Amino acid sequence: MHSGVFHTSYEADMGLRPMPAQRVRLALFVAAVLIFPFFASNYGLNLANQVAIATVGAIGLNILTGYTGQISLGQGAFMAVGAYSAGLLTLRLGLPWGVSIGLACVITAAVGVFFGLPSLRLKGLYLAIATLAAQVIVEWIITHWTALTGGTEALVIPAPELMGERLNTDFRFYWVGVTAAAGTALFAANLFRSRVGRAFVAIRDQDIAASAMGVNVFHYKLLAFATSSFFVGLSGALLAYYRTIVTWERFTLETSILYLAMIIVGGLGTIVGSFLGAVFLTLLPVLIGSAGQALQDAAPGVAGLVPHIQQAAFGLVIIVFLIFEPRGLAKIWRNVKDYFHVWPFAYRR
Repeated sequence: MHSGVFHTSYEADMGLRPMPAQRVRLALFVAAVLIFPFFASNYGLNLANQVAIATVGAIGLNILTGYTGQISLGQGAFMAVGAYSAGLLTLRLGLPWGVSIGLACVITAAVGVFFGLPSLRLKGLYLAIATLAAQVIVEWIITHWTALTGGTEALVIPAPELMGERLNTDFRFYWVGVTAAAGTALFAANLFRSRVGRAFVAIRDQDIAASAMGVNVFHYKLLAFATSSFFVGLSGALLAYYRTIVTWERFTLETSILYLAMIIVGGLGTIVGSFLGAVFLTLLPVLIGSAGQALQDAAPGVAGLVPHIQQAAFGLVIIVFLIFEPRGLAKIWRNVKDYFHVWPFAYRR
């Protein structure tokens, strides 16, 4: 709601952050991101890198599920394609890590288009099952095509280098992860201000009506799969170079469910929701684990149940948000902002 704010040009009306308060919040957030690594511990930087990589993957999935309405349970599979493609291009062909990541994203986009073909005839639960088949197929190929992937053996890839400096520390890789997350968020924000993004949203709202208005539904569905898979592959490739060890166990169905939970908890169809969901579900197991360690002496029996509590909390959080706030943390954040627009003074920006 932007009551009382009037723009005098089309450029101002279409600005990413047209309101002064929005620009101030963005400036403060950017400043915090830039300052954070100089004061954080290695453990804090490790968590921040995980959040940055998860944000890239969550935005990619949100493009497909939140904005286009195509449910996907193949996130882990597409991340695996990106990770293994990047690792193999470096190990087998000796390509630089930046080139390998770019090609891995393109390969993942092509795989996403292939598995998106059923979306012409399938939707809802049926499409989710089709993408679940992608998860199973890709996982089987990775573990059985030993000549290419090494099977169940892990791929060990060299740490990336930039201007002669090895990015093998949490501090150095932080800048790569943050740049990738910021670039992905900026691209997605502009995508849904364009004709293509509006076609995605029209398909989500009602594909039959979109088709009647001249939207090529099949074309845009495949484009949504390609765009989403591109960024999911980027997330997988970044994870591969961050860990320098690629193994299929990082990309199971559990990973697909985790990323789907991120966009549900964070907020479907919002970029900020992808970030908030990534932060929340990355830190939740850490907080529960820390609580378990604190109780280890006082209540050792409870501390032993921490792994089970983590799984139960994961499911409980999803259920609670689906019941009480289906629009996720992004909606809660919007409610907080709206509250302070009218308190303690009259509404103004």
